Amino acid sequence: MKNIVFILLLVASFTNAQETKEEQEEQRLKNLQESKNYTWDGNKALSEKDFVNAEAEYRKAIALSNDNSVAPYNLGNAYYINETYNEAFTRYKQAGELATSKVDKHKAYHNMGNVFMKEKQYEKAVEAYKQALRNDSTDEETRYNLALAQEMLKKQQEEDQKNKDQNKDQEDKDDKKDENEDNKDGEGEDKEGDKGDEKEEDKKDQGDKGDEKKEDKKDGEGDNKEKEDKDKGEKPKEGEGEGKPQQRPSQLSPQQVQNLLDAMQNEEKKVQEKMDAKKVKGVKTKNEKDW
Repeated sequence: MKNIVFILLLVASFTNAQETKEEQEEQRLKNLQESKNYTWDGNKALSEKDFVNAEAEYRKAIALSNDNSVAPYNLGNAYYINETYNEAFTRYKQAGELATSKVDKHKAYHNMGNVFMKEKQYEKAVEAYKQALRNDSTDEETRYNLALAQEMLKKQQEEDQKNKDQNKDQEDKDDKKDENEDNKDGEGEDKEGDKGDEKEEDKKDQGDKGDEKKEDKKDGEGDNKEKEDKDKGEKPKEGEGEGKPQQRPSQLSPQQVQNLLDAMQNEEKKVQEKMDAKKVKGVKTKNEKDW
């Protein structure tokens, strides 16, 4: 008896589960149909260039059913036409994830590539077109877009490298200019220092020359004095100067010494001649100046 009851309960449970599953499937299909209706309304509004109503209908369709990949795809097209590329990419991506057929996936990835082309993101565009071709390798339009994206990517990379090289060259020039200015400033300081040293040397040389001139002047004054004394022929009076030593310059050259000795010998000779004359004449005379 217990076994019969258990079997009856199991059959009832299975029947209820079956009915629930059927109800769920029925509801899913109903929602999908309503979603398609909203999609159709969205298409109609978009064809009339009524973007606001088209966006609203597509959003209703997307919220109602996850099985409708056409609604996000068409909403992506609406954003693309309106040049709202970020939102367009989001809806194309959603469509590609919801799509169950390769045809629908191919269309979603193809249009994602178009968005990347508009934003000049050529590397991402290449990958999107490749993904589209994996789902439909016969589409010539996708193949053409892929080739175009690859060509644009190559040019972009070359341009980036060119700009990078130019920036590096400019940085090198700026560094070299700064280095030259630093060297120039250093040379200027050295030149000023050298000029200062040269001025000090010139002052020192001028000082040495001044000392030499003073010495030459002093020596010249001594020579002139001796020459004047010799030319004048001044003689001390008898009884004066013989025992009085003559004052000598502090510095005498050999010539000055010789001149002084000659003068002393001449004076002694003259004194001796006068003494001899005195003895002869017997009269006292004054010394006469020779000039």
